[in-house]
Amino acid sequence: MMKNTLKVVLLTSMLPFAASAADEMTPWYIGGGVGINDYEQNCDNALTCGDDDPYAWDVFGGYLFNEFIGVEVGYRDLGNAEWTGTNGNMYDVGASGVSVGVVGFYPLADKWSLSSEVGTYSYLLENDKKINGSNLSDSGVGLFVGAGVGYNFTDNLKLQAKYRRYENMDADVLDNLKMESNYWGLALSYRFGTASPAPVAAAPVVAAVVAAPGDDDKDGVTNNIDKCADTPMTHKVDATGCTVYENITTKHDLGGILFANDSAEIRTGSFADLEKLADYLTKYPQHTVSIEGHASNVGKAEYNMKLSERRAVAVANALNTKYGISSNRISSVGYGVTKPVMQGSSAEANRVNRRIEAIITGTEKRPVMR
Repeated sequence: MMKNTLKVVLLTSMLPFAASAADEMTPWYIGGGVGINDYEQNCDNALTCGDDDPYAWDVFGGYLFNEFIGVEVGYRDLGNAEWTGTNGNMYDVGASGVSVGVVGFYPLADKWSLSSEVGTYSYLLENDKKINGSNLSDSGVGLFVGAGVGYNFTDNLKLQAKYRRYENMDADVLDNLKMESNYWGLALSYRFGTASPAPVAAAPVVAAVVAAPGDDDKDGVTNNIDKCADTPMTHKVDATGCTVYENITTKHDLGGILFANDSAEIRTGSFADLEKLADYLTKYPQHTVSIEGHASNVGKAEYNMKLSERRAVAVANALNTKYGISSNRISSVGYGVTKPVMQGSSAEANRVNRRIEAIITGTEKRPVMR
């Protein structure tokens, strides 16, 4: 009697869902399922085990908060299991009751999806065989988790293969029965509403064919608005067909000059190289130069650092006073023995490491390439 009452209540509560179907998909759905249930532990410490009636079924209704998560309420009958207890009593126990859970969905390719669920099962364990003249029963609340895979035949109709695990279905009056169960089954569900139709593409507008102006230099800008004829095809151009330029900052090592041991005096023979450096700076007035002084690895590092600074200052001053390069375009710095061009303290290493280097930094205007 109680089973039939619960079925009627559940199915009656779903009637408003059907009535709410509109011109688009609604969050409501209903469904039912059938499957096989395997009770665990019913034969533990039993004298004999009988033939189980493993066939289970359920009906359910749900509400989707979005396409990925919702809540579900249902009524489930998990079938019966038979065994003879150690006390000699014959048991024929079945579980049924109301479930409430949270369901999650993960869409896959095409019409497939994965699902998961977790919730509580308010069960009634009933023994069909009379014991001491009465049918014993007990109730409680257990937990269940589940997973499944589904296929949408249509936007409304979905078939799912499901697995559920039930825990903590206990009945003290049934010889301290403690059971769990595993359920495998199929469920068919129907979601109310109608999917919005796909938008209809507008008919293409056929325009009159008008001959386009030519583009003689093939730069993508037609002759009627091209202000720069014969632009190279490799150059990026602006809206008027002229080359687009960008400023590129570059650094050039224009070499250096060498010094005598323990000296910051510029040798006479080095002025020819210094003059070349000055000519370059005169030719490119937007460029600046950093004079970097160095020393050989002889003596104390602190002394060599100051010596390298004096060498850099000497060259910087010569560029300014002798060749007229503005001082705001010249900087000097000493590195001592920290950046040798040749390792060690051999005569050759000492010779090439006693030097200054000129590093030119400037901005050049270059065409942007396609």
